[in-house]
Amino acid sequence: MKIRIKGNSIRYRLTKTEVETFCKTGMFKENTDFGHSVFSYVLKAKKGIDSLEASYEENTITLYLDDKKQSGWDISDKVGFSGTMDLPNGKQLSLLVEKDFACLDNTAEDQSDNYPNPKSDSNIC
Repeated sequence: MKIRIKGNSIRYRLTKTEVETFCKTGMFKENTDFGHSVFSYVLKAKKGIDSLEASYEENTITLYLDDKKQSGWDISDKVGFSGTMDLPNGKQLSLLVEKDFACLDNTAEDQSDNYPNPKSDSNIC
């Protein structure tokens, strides 16, 4: 799972296996070890919510997705989910969770588990 943070915006991109794991277990977690501390980011299914939610506690960003949307996402054409969360300080946090598509340009990154890019002429990775 990849994370992109820019200002008040958080985006997760998940490979096929990561989406399948999330749909099966209701959670997917990634860690980055800094030696003296670990930063984690999590996607978790949650009951009783209408849109994406987020929290930041103990060096962990957790995005919550309605558990009803979790089921079947791995086998659907649905690319992802987006939402905006109102914050207590009057600002908003933009949230996005999506399937990770293979890049169209040449990259050294392993993309063998990414979804075929729909903009690709051949859709072959």
